[in-house]
Amino acid sequence: MSKRASSSDVFDQVSDAETEDGTLTGSAESAAEGAEDTAEELEAADAAPALPKRRVGLTAVVCGLLFALLVGALGFLGWRQYEQYQVSQAGEAALRAAQDYALVLTTLDAKNIDDNYRKSLDGATGEFKDAYSQGANQLRQVLIDNKASGTGIVVAAAVKSATADKVEVLLFVDQSITNASNPSPRIDRNRIDMTMDKVGDRWLASKVEIL
Repeated sequence: MSKRASSSDVFDQVSDAETEDGTLTGSAESAAEGAEDTAEELEAADAAPALPKRRVGLTAVVCGLLFALLVGALGFLGWRQYEQYQVSQAGEAALRAAQDYALVLTTLDAKNIDDNYRKSLDGATGEFKDAYSQGANQLRQVLIDNKASGTGIVVAAAVKSATADKVEVLLFVDQSITNASNPSPRIDRNRIDMTMDKVGDRWLASKVEIL
């Protein structure tokens, strides 16, 4: 084969691979498309890890918010439970103090009237203490003159309302009364509404009403 013939064959092959408008045909076009597909796959492979990272970040944020909400809810519930516990403890302590003080008010003896008054004033505060102090002197002489005495018994008692430092108590108290004119005991059945205030570490009566 001559050199001229070999050159002619090469040019013919190039001509077969290229059309008149300059586009590739046949196997050349397939090769180009394969290269483009490979490039797209590489780009997709590079971009693929970014989506899971964004998802992981979003999941972490959501979990953090849920955890913060959970901690806040538990803290609020714990605080409410502690507050209710304090009110419950206050109610029980004030109830006991009110029962004891009801006995102080309804148990008296003309022979020991000054001691009775001292105890009554010691268990009082505020409005009730002022009112009791003002009327004590007049009542004292009446009780002495009539040789009066009384003994109280708390029949029933319950907390009507309560906060951590103020409790209202309803009491049913029977009082046995005797005096110079009536030596035989007379029973008075009293219903008492008593408000107890916490003063320092004590529960004192600030209001006493006979209903």
